[in-house]
Amino acid sequence: MTAMGGTRDCEQCGSVFTPRREHARFCSARCRVAWNRENTSDRAAEASAFDWSMSAMRDATGRLLRVTARDRARLFALVSEAVWWVTIVDATLVRYHPDTYDSLLTGRPPADRRMIEETLAGLRFVRNQMGQYLDPDDFIQPADGRPDGRDSRIRASVWKSVPEPELASRPSARQDWEMTRYRAYESQLAGHSVGETFELAAAFLKLAAAEATPVAEVSAHAAR
Repeated sequence: MTAMGGTRDCEQCGSVFTPRREHARFCSARCRVAWNRENTSDRAAEASAFDWSMSAMRDATGRLLRVTARDRARLFALVSEAVWWVTIVDATLVRYHPDTYDSLLTGRPPADRRMIEETLAGLRFVRNQMGQYLDPDDFIQPADGRPDGRDSRIRASVWKSVPEPELASRPSARQDWEMTRYRAYESQLAGHSVGETFELAAAFLKLAAAEATPVAEVSAHAAR
């Protein structure tokens, strides 16, 4: 993923840098390692919260891929919950385990890497827009095109194409990020099934979480 417009201060050394990712906090791997060494207790607390988030994501995506929507309200509630937990886990991995995250992406064929990155970016767009700027109904078409959504598998529901978001009132850097997320949504989600989207996203995030350095190892390294 290429760098976006806008700069920020490194949380370790204070240097101004241009982030490659939305949640980047440090200007270099050296600053990230130094910050981790100085904040071991914070890392342990974050790891505990992350374990809980992973469990919630597994439950939410698993339930969404298994159940049948009895009505639109249930369909939208389950999709919204899965979107929330997938984007929480994704942001946490990007923030605290960027090397593992990037290594796994780099090891994929270019087309697969783009699909994963854009799928996750598209879900971030849904998270930001659903309920605040757009209704859930604007995003999701129940399976088989049935207007009441009855007896429709949630996983077979389809993401709709949506209009470009109105971003004029937001800072320019945020406009850039959100337009990137919107284009990713239109590329990888619109016209595709909900099940396809969440299976891809959850599979990558579970793999990245399994590969991430355990807190116990981080703590031992910091104590040396």
